[in-house]
Amino acid sequence: MTTAQQAPTLFDSAYYQDPYTVYDWLRVNDPVHQFRFPVGDVPMVFLSRYDDVKELLSDQRFSNDGEAWGSEAFKKSGMIFGADTLIGRILTVLDPPDHTRVRKLAMGAFTPRRAATWKEPVERIVEEALDRLAKSDSPDVMDFASKIPADVTGEILGFPLERFGDMLHAIERAFHADPSNPNNEAEVAAAFEEIVIYGRELIVEKRRNPSDDLTSVFIQARDGEDQLTEDELVSMVALMIMAGIDTTRNLIGSAVLALLDHPDQRRLLVEKPEHTPTAVEEFLRYDGAFCIGLFRLAKEDLDFRGVHIPAGTPVVAGLQSGNHDPEKFTDPRRLDITRTGTRHLALGHGLHNCMGAALARLETGAAVPALLKRFPNMRLAVPREEILFEENWLLRSLPSLPVLL
Repeated sequence: MTTAQQAPTLFDSAYYQDPYTVYDWLRVNDPVHQFRFPVGDVPMVFLSRYDDVKELLSDQRFSNDGEAWGSEAFKKSGMIFGADTLIGRILTVLDPPDHTRVRKLAMGAFTPRRAATWKEPVERIVEEALDRLAKSDSPDVMDFASKIPADVTGEILGFPLERFGDMLHAIERAFHADPSNPNNEAEVAAAFEEIVIYGRELIVEKRRNPSDDLTSVFIQARDGEDQLTEDELVSMVALMIMAGIDTTRNLIGSAVLALLDHPDQRRLLVEKPEHTPTAVEEFLRYDGAFCIGLFRLAKEDLDFRGVHIPAGTPVVAGLQSGNHDPEKFTDPRRLDITRTGTRHLALGHGLHNCMGAALARLETGAAVPALLKRFPNMRLAVPREEILFEENWLLRSLPSLPVLL
C-alpha cells in the first residue's frame, strides 16, 4: 500500500480548486489520514470514506465543542468557531442534554405549516433577483445567489432593513477573512460579536413588536415554559442569521456552475422541471456548500478504524469526500439530476444535521430552475479555468461567476 507520507496535501491552494482528486487518493490509500493542519500546525485526522464519515458524525465519543474538548494545540490555534463570543455556544457545538433541549425548542419554528408560508416570499425574491441580474452591466451569478438567501433570511427572521446591510457585511468579514492578515483572528472575533449584537437588537425589537416570524417564535420558546436561556435565544438567532445566508449562496452558485459544465443535465432540468427535487439533492451531493463538517473532538483516547486518536484531537469529517465515494455512488464525478439511492452527507448526519435544510432546498429549488428558464442561452463570460473557488477550509465558495445572459 502507498504510504501516508506520499499523500497529496490537504488545504493548500491546489486542494481548494480541486479537492476531489485529493479525496479520491485518500479513500483508496489512507482513509483515516493523519496530518497537520496548516493553521497552527495542529495534529488532526481526516476521514474520507462515506461509512467512516457517517459514523463519525453520530459517534458520541466525539464532540463539536472545541472549547470543552479540544487539545491545547487546537485551542491555541485560534480555530475554535466563534471563540469567546456567544457564537461559540451555538446549537451546532452543544452536546446533550443541552443540545436535545435547545434543538427541540428551536425545531418548533420549522413546522410544515410555517415552511409552507416561505414559498411565496422565496419565489417573489427570486423574481426580483432575476430582474436585477437582467439589468446588470456585468451580470454575475454570485450576485444573484447572494441576494436570494440574504433577503429571504431577513424577511423570515423579521430583520429591520436599516440594519440589514451592516449584518451582511459582518457575515462577509466573519466567513471570508484573509488568513494572511496578521489581525485576522481579532477581526473575525469582532465580526462575530457584531452578529451577536444584531441578534440582540432584533430580539429587543421583536419583544416590543412581535409578529409571525422566526425570531418571534424563538422568543416564545425563551419566554415560555420549557425556556431557552437568554444567551441560548441570542445564539439561536445569530445561528439563523449566519447559517441561512452564506451556505445557500454557495450551493446556488456551485449548482449553476455544475449545470454549465454539464449541458445535458442543464437541458434536462429545463425540459423536465419535475426533476427539481432530485436535482437539488444532486447539487448538494456533487459540490455542496461545505467541503467538511465542523471539527469533531475526541473526548477520550480511542481507536477509530484501527488508528489511535488521542483525546482532544480534531477529526475532520470529509463530507464531500463521502459524497463522492464510488462504493456508495455510481460514477460520482458525474452530475446526474435524476440520481436516487444512497443519501448524501452534505447536510450532516446525526445530532447536528442541518436544521434549516428545508429552507435551503426551497431556495435552491426555486432559484436555479428560474435562472435557467429566464436566461436559456446563459454562458460563462470568462474561460472556465478562470473560475476559481475561494481558499476557505470550511466552505465551498465561488467569489464570482460572471456570465453572458
